[in-house]
Amino acid sequence: MTNVQSLLTISRPISPTSGRFNNVATTVASLIWLACALGAVLLINANVVVLVAYIIVTVLAGIYVMVALKLANQWEKAVVLRLGKFSSLKGPGMFWVIPIVDTIAQWIDHRVMVSPFRAEKTLTKDTVPVDVDAVLFWLVWDAQKAALEVEDYRSAISWAAQTALREVIGSRELADILIGRAKIDADLQKIIDERTTPWGITVQSVEIRDIVIPQDLEDTMSRQAQAERERQARVILGESEKQIAASFAEASLMYKDNPTALHLRAMNMLFEGLKEKGAMVIVPSSAVDTMNLGGLSGMVSLAQLQSQQPKA
Repeated sequence: MTNVQSLLTISRPISPTSGRFNNVATTVASLIWLACALGAVLLINANVVVLVAYIIVTVLAGIYVMVALKLANQWEKAVVLRLGKFSSLKGPGMFWVIPIVDTIAQWIDHRVMVSPFRAEKTLTKDTVPVDVDAVLFWLVWDAQKAALEVEDYRSAISWAAQTALREVIGSRELADILIGRAKIDADLQKIIDERTTPWGITVQSVEIRDIVIPQDLEDTMSRQAQAERERQARVILGESEKQIAASFAEASLMYKDNPTALHLRAMNMLFEGLKEKGAMVIVPSSAVDTMNLGGLSGMVSLAQLQSQQPKA
């Protein structure tokens, strides 16, 4: 039901326009009828036959101008049929038609048209139902074909776009649709343009606006993306640990044959740990022996104790 409503919104009815009047024709006809009235006043004393003939001629001339003089806007073309057969394209600007003999079948708009269309609950290649909204930009390049080759070119291009969208969705998996919108747009433009070219219509571009997937699948994909981010974080952390271990291994080689440097490093570690008042430094017993921290730590403890005792 939604598709039908959308199509009705896109496709405006095409009504016969042979009775489409314009301001120029109305003004000229009014001037002729005004001249008819003035002439009738001036010829009121003339021969009755002459007066009647004058009135009939001027009235018919005004009606002819009203019916035969047409005006097409800059972006319009009028498709003229003569006795039911194609005669010519008229416009833009003013032009004349022969009343009764000529009829204007359609006024064709040559501007770029924008038509939204959609595909609802369409199954992808991996059987996932999706709703896709898209916009079609198109224009009529041959008014004769658009008027004569298809009954209602607006409805035809709307249905062609919708069926092409369903066809493209059904031939792709959901992942390809979500990450490959540009490719889908290009494929849609090509398919729709091939179908509408015989109607004198060309497709300039197709743009997908939105892709809606089922809520439960969206939640699942969100959890999957979160798990993937956590996995990447753990991989990065592992790589960082490898780099840190390699740096420590390289540093240990520098301290291996240099006990003085190792002792200075131990002093720096204690200093950094005791900068904050009340700090507690936990040092492994193996490090106490290896880095000769025993005496140093005792001196530090004694100094801290003395600083904490009240002065006499």
